[in-house]
Amino acid sequence: MRTVQRFLSCLVPLLATCFIAAAPQLANAQSKKYAPAVTSFEVTASDQLTPGSDLDFKLEGTPRGQASVRLSGINKNIVLRETERGVYEGSYTLSRRDRLGTRPTARATLRVKNVSTIVTQNLAGATPPVAGTPPAAPSSGALAIERFVVTPVARIEPGAELRFATVGTPGGRASFSIDGVVRDVPMAEVRPGRYEGAYTIRRNDNFPPSLNIVSSLAANGQTATSKLNQALLVDARPPTIRNLAPQNNETVPLGPVSVSATFDDRGGVGVDPKTVKILISGQDVTRAASITPQFLTWRGDLRPGTHQVEVTASDIAGNAVRQNWIFNIASAQTPIPVTVLPLEVTSHANNAQISSGAITVRGRTAPDAKVDIQTQVIASLAGFFGINQPVGNQSVRSDAAGNFAFTFNAQVPVPGARYESTITATKGDQTRESKLVLFLQR
Repeated sequence: MRTVQRFLSCLVPLLATCFIAAAPQLANAQSKKYAPAVTSFEVTASDQLTPGSDLDFKLEGTPRGQASVRLSGINKNIVLRETERGVYEGSYTLSRRDRLGTRPTARATLRVKNVSTIVTQNLAGATPPVAGTPPAAPSSGALAIERFVVTPVARIEPGAELRFATVGTPGGRASFSIDGVVRDVPMAEVRPGRYEGAYTIRRNDNFPPSLNIVSSLAANGQTATSKLNQALLVDARPPTIRNLAPQNNETVPLGPVSVSATFDDRGGVGVDPKTVKILISGQDVTRAASITPQFLTWRGDLRPGTHQVEVTASDIAGNAVRQNWIFNIASAQTPIPVTVLPLEVTSHANNAQISSGAITVRGRTAPDAKVDIQTQVIASLAGFFGINQPVGNQSVRSDAAGNFAFTFNAQVPVPGARYESTITATKGDQTRESKLVLFLQR
């Protein structure tokens, strides 16, 4: 009995030692058995990896895992998203601070239930970014700027950074200027044909009313310029629809009817004409209408009675607006009451375009009626500076035939500026009001 006990006392430590020694091998075997599988790892890159270039990653393997990528020389973890079962995708844009090294590689990690598999991919054929690499040689063809854009900011204030980008002929020298603020700010060619630059607003900067921001691109003795036609501010407010015609609840004579309205984005990025939809009594008349970023006009015949107009639109930033109103068309049985004072603008047509200078408007009302006119101009500059000011108030009297005329000066030099004249005719105890909207030619 004592012999058996002595044998067991020697055997137990020996077995324990063997188990401890074998445990890591068993754990490794177990990990290998349940390690996630990676069937493919693809990296799509530009031939030259310069700042602004995109790297796209696609990894296929065990589903419901966590995938990521690390690039050599860059201390960032790029997370890949599982776009479909077992397929993980992601991308990364190189910045000016990134240095991939002379032999750039991408290392992907797929982790499932605390067990990981790592695969490495060489960025074959790709040239890493090197400080001081000269830009591409300028094209021998005609110099051109395809677009000039800005990244909108929340507020125009000291310290805010305006970031501009110009896309055009590669290998040139690009710059931008803000009239009255700064001139010829150089833009770096971050990749062939794309130039980027920034300006930080200073405390003493004074952005003038006639704000003009221009990009210039020079190469081979040629120079191309492009004006910024985009808002500087992030646009979060919906536009409004104003100057409805016919007016809400107005009764108009039987015959061709002109339905119109103006868009006011209040200094935003402007209405997108492709989003405008016009319904009259439930019928879609959009295709037959004239639509611009500033106004809409439809003209046609409608039956006598009440008609409802519904207009929907969105600005370029996606902010939507809807406007409804009704008007009536008279008939032989329900004519316009003779007590209503007539008032008609005969020249210019509503929403017409005008040139700067003296503008003469003609109209017709009752003989020897008093006609009061209030004119104001509304305009926005570069999406953040707004103008809304009176142009003039005046009174005239119609002649024996009811004809009248008045003149105002279109002096604000902003293409697309909107001039609104509110015309009020009065005779005895009768009053009639009409609105004329004109736009300065672009």
